Amino acid sequence: MKRLWIFCLLFCTGSLSAQYIHEVLEYTPAPGQFINASPWGAPSYSPKSIIGTVTGSLNIGAFGGYVVFKFDNPVENHPDNPFGVDFSIFGNPMETWAEPAIVWVMKDDNENGLPDDTWYELAGSDYFFSSTIKDYQVTYYNPNCTVATDVLWTDNLGNSDYIFANSYHLQPYYPLSDSFPQINQNHYTLSGTLLENLVDQSHPGMIAFPRRSFGYADNQQRGSAPYTVPDNPYTREKENSGGDAFDISWAVDVDGNYVDLNAINFVKIQNAILADADWSGEISAEITGAVDVEPNASISGIMDMIVVRDLPKIITESYPMEVFVFHQGRLQQNIEIQWESSLNGVSVDENNVLTFTEFGDVELTCSLVANPDIKATMQTHLSESTNNQELHSHVKVFPNPNQGVFSVMIDSENVDISIYNMLGQCVAEIESATTNQTIDLSSQPSGCYWLRIEAQQSTPIFRKIVKQ
Repeated sequence: MKRLWIFCLLFCTGSLSAQYIHEVLEYTPAPGQFINASPWGAPSYSPKSIIGTVTGSLNIGAFGGYVVFKFDNPVENHPDNPFGVDFSIFGNPMETWAEPAIVWVMKDDNENGLPDDTWYELAGSDYFFSSTIKDYQVTYYNPNCTVATDVLWTDNLGNSDYIFANSYHLQPYYPLSDSFPQINQNHYTLSGTLLENLVDQSHPGMIAFPRRSFGYADNQQRGSAPYTVPDNPYTREKENSGGDAFDISWAVDVDGNYVDLNAINFVKIQNAILADADWSGEISAEITGAVDVEPNASISGIMDMIVVRDLPKIITESYPMEVFVFHQGRLQQNIEIQWESSLNGVSVDENNVLTFTEFGDVELTCSLVANPDIKATMQTHLSESTNNQELHSHVKVFPNPNQGVFSVMIDSENVDISIYNMLGQCVAEIESATTNQTIDLSSQPSGCYWLRIEAQQSTPIFRKIVKQ
């Protein structure tokens, strides 16, 4: 029996020396349909279930909910780790359903054994998208009911809505005081990085949320043991253990600059989506465990990836594609790419601006000029928009190029303007712009910027400007 037990342990984990989660230090979920109930949201059971395994069951609720844990020993940023990744996290995503969660890491700089130093976000594939919001805050309000009731939320952008109750989970969704004494019973605020809501309800019986390219928990499906041999995060295929593999070298500081950490002691997983999926309830990531990756220089694979922001189904006659090239998960600048289209009247120029004279379904493919095997393919639908054409004809930007100060003339009301740099970072926002709006980018570095101009009931249009 003892030999059989050892064989099973080796088969399931791949190594007697593998590091799994050793201790859960904090569990602070957001409200959600699984909170206050076993097996996914009970603090007396769920945090313990993910220790020493990859088959546990812990839910972190809606946006901002998180769990903090550590391994028994520090996780090294080891150069011989397969694909350069250092640990893997497992959830329960499906082929067409992901619930992406941000992963943060911390080194115990003061060596006191507590997660009270600096958290660094591991910048995944969507970190540089203009749709990604940093320092997003949501406040949840307790409905003070003993059964499932909608939970009101407000955010720091002036929005409000509810985490909706459903008929499948009847317990209160707001964390209860006896289970979560650290959570205020009137309201509490959670903050973090918000990713774009991409819930697809076009087929109500099969609601979908697309998997992100890399760098998020509860995103890639599980593979097979040994779980210490990670999935390659830079391919779409499920390889080796599957799950979501993470490289400590993806860590960025609050300004988005990469930092170099030789090891980390603590990991935080935090839900990055605030979205309702109808009968499926709110998007709320699940965690089943995590494991430290063992060095093995003989395992290698593709290390480059092109990431393109998800396209809307209806776009305008001139649309800037957000395209990023990564090597080992770090953003690369000035990499030459080329485009192909399934429609003759559709093209993407050297500035990644899509233009078209034909309409309908189209497939676009971009690839590296230096290595055409590295490519990304996307589909969208091209159509005309009368409202957008009218807005397009009434927008003028001058002077362009400029020294940082320019005007946007708009013959329309209720128009919002956002300005993005070439990394997709929003550098300025103007709500309800005047008909002759002056914009000052003198504090920004020289280079190219995109203006996103949007009126009510109209698809956004874009203008490229150059600050000299």
